[in-house]
Amino acid sequence: MLSPAAVCSCGRLAPGDGAEALLSYREIRYEVDGPMALITIDRPEKHNAISLATLAELREAATVAAEDDAVRVITITGAGGRAFASGSDLSEVLRRDLRKALEPIVQGLAAQLERTPKPTIAAIDGICMGGGLEVALGCDLRIATPTSRFATPEGKLGIIPGGGATARLPRIVGRGWAMEMMLMGEAIDAERALAIGLVTRLVPREELLPEARRMADHLASFAPFVPRTMKAMVHFGMEASMAGALMFEKYAQGALVQTEDKQEGITAFLEKRKPRFKGR
Repeated sequence: MLSPAAVCSCGRLAPGDGAEALLSYREIRYEVDGPMALITIDRPEKHNAISLATLAELREAATVAAEDDAVRVITITGAGGRAFASGSDLSEVLRRDLRKALEPIVQGLAAQLERTPKPTIAAIDGICMGGGLEVALGCDLRIATPTSRFATPEGKLGIIPGGGATARLPRIVGRGWAMEMMLMGEAIDAERALAIGLVTRLVPREELLPEARRMADHLASFAPFVPRTMKAMVHFGMEASMAGALMFEKYAQGALVQTEDKQEGITAFLEKRKPRFKGR
């Protein structure tokens, strides 16, 4: 159960002090559950369409979570049971000009999630399309319910994806399925999303957040340096040459073998007990 001090449905908590901050959230909810920060897009009447205000709050909440030492994993989900996020708020896109379109907007949030050292999870239930899918693509892990649906329908609106899908989607599902989804603009179901690697787990709706919490607890049981180093290695390796990625991996491994946590992890395994990691 969440402690009252950990939950803030209309505002946020300053990292680690339990005191409610002056800044209030209107379009998201933020709560801390053990090692997991849960950020919920809370515009169910709009199918959780992402407005500029929503983005600003999501970026603020992601920053709060990243700076809170008690948080080990960041999870993003959508309220209402019908959508993770149906896309960018089209009433704003309709008014968007070239200058505004060249700003990072959704790209900025996805890049922030990608760069934060803490593992990130998109817990998807329902519609996950357009800008909503691009937010999920910025997360390290994506889990979904069997009734979820995924699409990049921007081509039907006379535009193209602008939140990172043209770069991230082919890296995640391969060029063929990325082209199919972007060019055709048709929704795929959760089973297809699982088959092509867009998501890695399908769980019943009532188990979606409990599964995210179990994953967070599992990740929190590792030495703190491990998930963040693995995450950095993968993102760096995807952009580097094979030789460069392998060399960087060896240096990262060299750093980790000198930590106290490595000594504790191997000793605990040999002694058949749970390790007591200290982040050193």
